[in-house]
Amino acid sequence: MLNRRKFVETAGLSLLACSLTDGNPLLHTALAADPPRRKLKLAVVTTVWRYKSHSWHMAERFLHGYPMRGKWHRPEIEVVSAYVDQVPENDLSRTRSKEFGFTIYPTIAEALRCGGDKLAVDAVLLIGEHGDYPVNDIGQKQYPRYEFFQQIVDVFRKDNRIAPVFNDKHLSWNFDRAKEMVAASKSLGFPFLAGSSLPVTWRMPTIEMPYGAEIEEVLSISPGPVDIYDFHALEMIQCMTERRKGGETGVVAMQALRGDAVWRAMESKSWAGGGWNPSLFEACLSRSHTLAQDPTLSHRFPTREQMRAWVKDPIAYRFEYADGLKATMLLMNELNADFTFAAKLKGQADPLSTQFHLPPSPNVVYSAALMSQAESMFLTGIAPYPVERTLLTSGLVAAGLKSLATGEQRLETPHLNVRYTAPRESTFWRE
Repeated sequence: MLNRRKFVETAGLSLLACSLTDGNPLLHTALAADPPRRKLKLAVVTTVWRYKSHSWHMAERFLHGYPMRGKWHRPEIEVVSAYVDQVPENDLSRTRSKEFGFTIYPTIAEALRCGGDKLAVDAVLLIGEHGDYPVNDIGQKQYPRYEFFQQIVDVFRKDNRIAPVFNDKHLSWNFDRAKEMVAASKSLGFPFLAGSSLPVTWRMPTIEMPYGAEIEEVLSISPGPVDIYDFHALEMIQCMTERRKGGETGVVAMQALRGDAVWRAMESKSWAGGGWNPSLFEACLSRSHTLAQDPTLSHRFPTREQMRAWVKDPIAYRFEYADGLKATMLLMNELNADFTFAAKLKGQADPLSTQFHLPPSPNVVYSAALMSQAESMFLTGIAPYPVERTLLTSGLVAAGLKSLATGEQRLETPHLNVRYTAPRESTFWRE
């Protein structure tokens, strides 16, 4: 079986685009090859494919392309197969299959093998979001991302072939399973990428966290609900904080607050007092384009009384990194409808702040920004940023929900000792 070292050696070749029948190596990835070359073959593995589902957001980018830098970009990737777990009345997978000519198979293994007896695709798009699945006692919807991933890996092992895999959103609702997924990708040597569109969408203003910055405290404000938007907000925080001096060190404690406890924390006006830095809160709201207003007012900073009246169920996740960095994630439905971030850097009086811009439905171009990163990995065999980012945020979501479910207790999180180094080059869209 082709190991990681051998794959790197193979990747140095000028051409890796032979057909499957010509003895393709384990990783079916077309690297820098002289045109013409065949399109890569993509399998979509998803829970549900309906209007505004994540398959609609993401898989369809590989069917009809997406706008990029003032042009309509059409990936050199062809969807050839799909597995769709649930088929509601408003299903679109059958319609798209007829329109674009790919086959929907009854099992994941058949989709990856295109009905044959060996892995027959060059890449896998795993989308485990939306659909009718159970919810556990702490409020996590138990999407079968881990189960789907295990079936994909089973094909890799049995067929002695591998391919890059992109996993939409968090890896699993269970952190131990999420760790297994990352470990499997490293053991077998296939490129693995996951996560949210927030780290790669546009920013307003277009700023980056300086590489090697000394960060003291960060805060984000976004809409809810938990187990959905908390993940996106945490990935937004993580893509900024991972660039700090010393790299990512992991998280040692989490405390989630809800309702009146959030307003009391805000009154404390400091992390030490149980809250957060008010200048970061102001910076986040000042970056919002959707800040709530009284019906007769125009763009005024809301009073605390107004915020209490508008936000019926505020949520806060307060967590501490191993190197001392403090972070607060606020979900404030009805206060704003966008995602904003602010950071206090050592030696700087004014916070660094920005909005992570999400264009509206139905075009949702931020999902195109995410799929451009998946496309890059499919074409090059190299993940543009570490999957450990999403491993850590997967654990943070679970820890936040557990804290809420246990009376808002502060939880020690030694299991979140996820360490990694972020790439110097950032991947968010600028044009």
